[in-house]
Amino acid sequence: MQISEKSQTAGSIRFLLNGEAVSVSDIAPTATVLNYLREDKSCTGTKEGCAEGDCGACTVVLAELDDNELSMKSVNACIQFVPTLHGKAIYTVEYLRQKNGDLHPSQKAMVDCHGSQCGFCTPGFIMSLWSVYNEHQPTGTKASNDEIRSALTGNLCRCTGYRPILEAANKMFELPEVTFDRDGLVNDLKRLSSAGNIEGVSANSINAESASSTSLSYEYNNEQFFAPKTLDELLQLRSQHPEATILAGGTDVGLWINKQFRELPTLIYIGEVAELKQCQRTESGLSIGAGATLTKAYQAISKLFPEMDQMWERFASQPIRNIGTLGGNVANGSPIGDSMPALIAVGTRVTVRSVRGPREMPLEDLYLDYMKKDMAADEVVAAITLPLPDESQQFRCYKLSKRHDSDISAVFAAFAITLDQDKVSHCKIAFGGMAATPKRASQTEQSIVGSTWNEATVRQAMQLLTQDYKPLSDMRASDTNRMQAAMNLLYRFYLETRPDSPLSKEQVDVFSAVGGTV
Repeated sequence: MQISEKSQTAGSIRFLLNGEAVSVSDIAPTATVLNYLREDKSCTGTKEGCAEGDCGACTVVLAELDDNELSMKSVNACIQFVPTLHGKAIYTVEYLRQKNGDLHPSQKAMVDCHGSQCGFCTPGFIMSLWSVYNEHQPTGTKASNDEIRSALTGNLCRCTGYRPILEAANKMFELPEVTFDRDGLVNDLKRLSSAGNIEGVSANSINAESASSTSLSYEYNNEQFFAPKTLDELLQLRSQHPEATILAGGTDVGLWINKQFRELPTLIYIGEVAELKQCQRTESGLSIGAGATLTKAYQAISKLFPEMDQMWERFASQPIRNIGTLGGNVANGSPIGDSMPALIAVGTRVTVRSVRGPREMPLEDLYLDYMKKDMAADEVVAAITLPLPDESQQFRCYKLSKRHDSDISAVFAAFAITLDQDKVSHCKIAFGGMAATPKRASQTEQSIVGSTWNEATVRQAMQLLTQDYKPLSDMRASDTNRMQAAMNLLYRFYLETRPDSPLSKEQVDVFSAVGGTV
């Protein structure tokens, strides 16, 4: 591997586990954090349930420095690879018991509120609650019910029921306060990043450049894991290893290991490339780096397109959004990925890069066929750029799935139109779950543009959807169900945006009608 003069390489994986420095050099690059915790460190409070990031029994809290700011977030240990912990800190349920033997408020509240029966899922719930507690404790505020519910969307309980768990989540803020030493953790992470050890290194001796320039080049049993720190280094590695698997959040690649038992001899991890973790607002739009987490990307997008709020809240679960990336979702190109139809409808463009330079294209042009993309073997997705919203544009997106939270869409629809008085001057319609790729409804769009935005136009457009899409039947929905749902969603969009007497959100949104998240 060619490394720039300023870069260094580290041959072992160094991180903090429950506050103690750990160095690992004898583990496969695709070894999961869950298996490492249970089998190597005897942290058996972290459980395996689904091994695909759905049930939350393996929830742990990951801490890292992001632009020198401490970030602590709940993640699924079952789909994270151990080398991705390099330079970070991880906390399991074993850490929570205090030195005097008392339970942490998140644990004590679960006991007091009878929030556990069989107990298998309980450590995962506890860690999600601990994450919420630590987020609010420094400010002296109590989490809202919506925040608590959102934090628990990735935790599945099969026997206790959620009422006592939600009661415990509220009660933990009423118990005697337990503080977490955030400043101490920041200093430890800086020392770890600079010297590979937290003992004997003063915070004042840490050089800011050296603390952020050490790249990980790790090899075990002829399997390689690279974690470059700069974009140039990433592109060099991609050029040298076009066969390598690009790893971002691991929310999909982790399943390749756990469920498909694939062999991935070379991994290039983009989660340490600073340039790819930025969300930058410009005069023309919002640029989101391919390494920015879904949580970070959502926070930036929401300020421009609040119409996506419900979609993002229902996108997987909070632990998945905390580690998964928007760039990974786009690069994956799944026909049922929720983000792509919404991004396509608002006119998003994607930038891919290689050592030869960047290429930019409309997002819909990236997808050629099922899981096939307009990318050379040495290219990576670098950025996704959303235009600033047009005040005259009306935009909506809708997700249909069997569950409200943490479920894959049967159909995802996104619509954007601009009216010139009562005529449509611009129209974009995109669907997920209706074709082999996220796809625009080109014939339907053509029938709408230039027409009066009225009942007749929409009824005709609904029928034209049958020419734009030939959906398949699967376990989530039949082809006829998908087509009828797509037509109905287009009609719903019309009811919400028609010039005369548009329906309010409360009139058409069942979740608003029942008082929010259910």
